[in-house]
Amino acid sequence: MADLAVQHEMTAVYEPSLFGTYSKKIGMWLFLLSDSLTFGALLFAYTYGRVSTPNWPTPFHSESIRNATIMTGFLLTSSLTMVLAVRASVDRKRGAQLLYLLATMACGIGFIILHGAEWSKLIAEGLTLPVFPAVPGAVANPEFANVARDVPQFPATFFGLTAMHMLHVTIGVIYLGIIALGRKFIPILLGFWLVAWLATPAYSPFHYAAHALLLGAVIAGIIVWLKPKNYDSGDVEVAGLYWHFVDLVWMFIFPLVYLMSTKIV
Repeated sequence: MADLAVQHEMTAVYEPSLFGTYSKKIGMWLFLLSDSLTFGALLFAYTYGRVSTPNWPTPFHSESIRNATIMTGFLLTSSLTMVLAVRASVDRKRGAQLLYLLATMACGIGFIILHGAEWSKLIAEGLTLPVFPAVPGAVANPEFANVARDVPQFPATFFGLTAMHMLHVTIGVIYLGIIALGRKFIPILLGFWLVAWLATPAYSPFHYAAHALLLGAVIAGIIVWLKPKNYDSGDVEVAGLYWHFVDLVWMFIFPLVYLMSTKIV
């Protein structure tokens, strides 16, 4: 009778996940695999343009390299804090997990701000695309103006590749904000959007790109409203996979786009 009672109380048996791995982790790996094809195509386009175009420009000087190096430092630091956040989540140290997630987000925001400043400087000096509005009162650098006129493949691939990566970093910051703070992050994100929209001039590409934060707030709000939950260590680990992928992509962009396009004088 005891055996029968035990069998009666048994829960349903589910099919094990693929390779015995957390299903969300499998989903993230599949997403990253597809996303790597996108970045691979962009990196290939840039490399092909560089190889096939005579006199490929080298417009970056010490200031740009110094700025890009600091940006790289932010991302490398964020990878470390992300690892510590995953470790803290496994050890059920909620305070440390929150602290490290916020530190990772801060590094990502620092990267975005520095990248935005770099873009603004290059656009004001004449390295631009036809879709970008002219900067009132800006004095173009003849070197950059010649690049945009003579080798349009360079600004097209440069802005396309770096914009795609910056978008991924922005999505990563929003992702980590939801994991760390849940619903509380939505008004904070809306505040970021308002500040970014008001702080950038109307002729800046970032004035319109700031609406990506608004879109992210809407999507994140719908998600946390439809499926509210307390995120566990598995969710933190999956978010870490995405963040490390974004950092890894930059490790290809930094040497290929910046270091190999530096003018040595």
